[in-house]
Amino acid sequence: MQRDVYTIIKRPIVTEKSTLATDHQNAYTFWVDMRANKIEIRQAIETIFKVKVVKICTQIRKGKSRRVRATWGRQPNWKRAVVTLPEGQKIEMGTV
Repeated sequence: MQRDVYTIIKRPIVTEKSTLATDHQNAYTFWVDMRANKIEIRQAIETIFKVKVVKICTQIRKGKSRRVRATWGRQPNWKRAVVTLPEGQKIEMGTV
């Protein structure tokens, strides 16, 4: 079953660390679906942004424990993908 590319790639992660990786290593960081594998992520990035992907590293990030008034809650686990592009290609992130 082929999933929609926009359900695989949820949103880009724009932090100071990911911006430095973009500038120096041509690597972009995305929040992706927990069930997505590297092949699906590669196809989604290449389809959405019309670029060639060299390497993908994925990580499952554990959700943090948070206190909500008198009880403790937990944020959900999430998956991020660091996508490396070849030299000379880039992804244009729109400014908000």
